[in-house]
Amino acid sequence: MKMTEENNAVEPNVTEEDARLLIKRKDDIEEQIKAYYDMLQTAGVGMDAPLVDVEGFPRADVDLYKVRTARHNISCLQNDHKAIMVDIEEALHNLHATARVKHEKDETEMEVTEPTVSLPAPFALVDAVTQGSPAFQAGLRVGDEIIEFGSINTQNFRNLRDVASVVQHSEGKSIRVGVIRSGQEEHLNLTPKQWSGRGLLGCNLVPLHR
Repeated sequence: MKMTEENNAVEPNVTEEDARLLIKRKDDIEEQIKAYYDMLQTAGVGMDAPLVDVEGFPRADVDLYKVRTARHNISCLQNDHKAIMVDIEEALHNLHATARVKHEKDETEMEVTEPTVSLPAPFALVDAVTQGSPAFQAGLRVGDEIIEFGSINTQNFRNLRDVASVVQHSEGKSIRVGVIRSGQEEHLNLTPKQWSGRGLLGCNLVPLHR
């Protein structure tokens, strides 16, 4: 097996390009889900509205075939979405771990002209964003890793009830949200408010176990 001096360091399991491709696939799935949701919203049925009238007959005001097909496709795509989110989370954690190892290695050698920027450790992951929601309008995207949510950060985060409390006490007020997206730190302004969907945000977070 041929080895070179340049490659004697431990190589990451995934590269940034691998992570970008996963996120691109996730974005494609998300766009398809949004398109089907838009069709259901236009039809006025959503995912749960009954397709029969009060007398038990099929509703004549909607295209039942299109609605059933859209609901089925959404369910299938959501399963694909969950699977790829697991892959993305593992890839991003791998990249972050590699970046930390590289940062520590650089510090033990000598100060370089461009020091490695150490990203804060995220405490939650965005795994769903509904189109048209306050979270969507603020620019929050599936795959964003949360490092700051108002007064909540990695140091004081305990569980998602902390985030829910901030949201409930900030209705109509702008919250500063810090995220890691594609390896870059970004900050958004999110205003929790009533909208056509559930809750005040229109997104779903899952805690990251470090």
